[in-house]
Amino acid sequence: MPNLFRKLSSQNLGRPIRSFVFFILFYLYLWLEVNPQFIYHGGGTIANFPSFFRGWAFFQKFTSYPGGPVEYLTALLSQSFYISWAGALVITLQAWLICLCADYFLKIINAPRLHWVRFVPPILLLTTYIQYTYHFLTTTAFLAALLFVCLYLKIIPKNNLLCSVVFLVLSVILYYIAAGAYLLFAALCAAYELFWARRWQLGLVYLLLAAVIPYVEGVLLFNVSIIDAFSNLLPFSWKIIQFETCKRMVIMVYALYLLFPLTTLGLGLWQTFMKKKIREKPHAGMLSRYTTTPMLKWFIESCMLFAIAGTAVLFYHDKKVRALFEVDYYASQKMWPEVLQAASSHSDDSYLVHAVNRALYHTGRLAFDMFSYPQHPDTLFLRAEKDGAAYWKKFDTCIELGIINVAENALVVYLEVFGERPILLKRLALINMVKGNSGAARVYLGALSKTLFHAEWANNYLMHLQSDPNFATDDRIQQLRNLMVEKDGPFGDYLPEDILLALLVKNRQNRMAIEYLMALYLLTGQLDKFIENLNYLDDLDYSQIPRHYEEAILVYTFFSKKSVNLRGRQLSPQSHQRFKGFLETFNRYGGNNQAAFRELAKNYGDSYFFYYTYGVSGMKK
Repeated sequence: MPNLFRKLSSQNLGRPIRSFVFFILFYLYLWLEVNPQFIYHGGGTIANFPSFFRGWAFFQKFTSYPGGPVEYLTALLSQSFYISWAGALVITLQAWLICLCADYFLKIINAPRLHWVRFVPPILLLTTYIQYTYHFLTTTAFLAALLFVCLYLKIIPKNNLLCSVVFLVLSVILYYIAAGAYLLFAALCAAYELFWARRWQLGLVYLLLAAVIPYVEGVLLFNVSIIDAFSNLLPFSWKIIQFETCKRMVIMVYALYLLFPLTTLGLGLWQTFMKKKIREKPHAGMLSRYTTTPMLKWFIESCMLFAIAGTAVLFYHDKKVRALFEVDYYASQKMWPEVLQAASSHSDDSYLVHAVNRALYHTGRLAFDMFSYPQHPDTLFLRAEKDGAAYWKKFDTCIELGIINVAENALVVYLEVFGERPILLKRLALINMVKGNSGAARVYLGALSKTLFHAEWANNYLMHLQSDPNFATDDRIQQLRNLMVEKDGPFGDYLPEDILLALLVKNRQNRMAIEYLMALYLLTGQLDKFIENLNYLDDLDYSQIPRHYEEAILVYTFFSKKSVNLRGRQLSPQSHQRFKGFLETFNRYGGNNQAAFRELAKNYGDSYFFYYTYGVSGMKK
């Protein structure tokens, strides 16, 4: 084995093998754990994820200003996030290229002891994706600057005048491609000339050009604002800092951009002003002898690398953040078992409970299992949530119920904030087809037909508009028309009970409205209204009274001492037995709520008995 390691070291294979293992693990973690699909979906929080449309008109928009080419390329590559393994591959390739550029730059400036620095950018990138933020545009611009630095160092001539010409040509090209990221290129090239090539005149000229080129090319030639001329595509651009969601983890992108300038400056000053070199003692102890052994040195460096990367992953990995993105994605895809599984460990969050209730409804379990999860009266419609994400979480719920106008208003607002995202265009197209607005529907469908992954769906409906403008044969659209109310209250300012009752006036067979109304009465403790509306059970095809309805009936009869007309149905013996057990346990503690809490939670924490008594649920696991 030692001979093998010595052979690997002599052939310089140790470092490539370590890099290969690192990036394989990097890729697998992104693909299987982070899942770029969730970032593509956005979860109502990633406002800066780009849309992409096929065609010359879309491409042409990016040719009229500095940074446009990188923005277009980024928009195209970002669509790979739609397919998890492809998105992870694109991110990994970007991180790998940055690592290669860093390694080449460190070799040129003769800093072999700093070769570990090349792994810092991939680790910084990984932390941003672990937190489900999108900074791919800024990091792509960063990579473009590094590639041009390597190109400059590769072709640099010895003649000062030719050097200036090469730098100027590369500067003009790079600034058009990557806008403000050009400043990183200029800084690193200037540092190289000042500290390593010892051509201080060239270094000062490069620093001067770093100020001149953005002004001349950006402000004078392309007519952009002076702020955009120097900051576009940089992490401190107003396009990033204006949105709170875009500022998350931006500190890691700052660190990415500052890493090489600060490393280069520090190393350059050290070499310039240190008069004496620190000499290693021939017998510096056991550690010195071990670290000169190729096998042990390789092993120690590899362990340190993976320990640092693993620590960063553990520190920034937030299961709740992942659950929010995961559940929202699965809910949008109507993958109900996956919603319930993903939300199970963090179901106390109101957004997750809202999705759980929707999933329980679609799996036929809302009236049977809703109190197996933490509940609150506001979770059905997220009325207590004041941030903009609340409307994102519930516009699909509104569409399914038939509250079409509220959903449309929310989607139009998000279209202004998030841009022409396919998820928004698709739902707006559906809503306008339901409402019979063929012109608006064609606009949204036309935009969708130019996307990479939703064109088939859009083209099918465009053809349907031609052959059947009223969609008389489309079951989905006809169903929504039968549910839709003409007036459903102003956007975001309606009472759930009123709108649910209005939906049932429009269509008594609106099963979702019935179950949500009954759930609302249970959550708010309005058992008298719950009992009054039990007649809606006649419109549902339940073979038995749902468990939570039975529990509510038992609670109502116990406290009101009134009988309930079950319309020919019978309460199950199991519900009678559980209620009897609940009362016996409660009475054993002398009616002391707090004293009985733990035992009742253990045995009845998933029941309406417990929720009605304590106002909490989901205690029994």
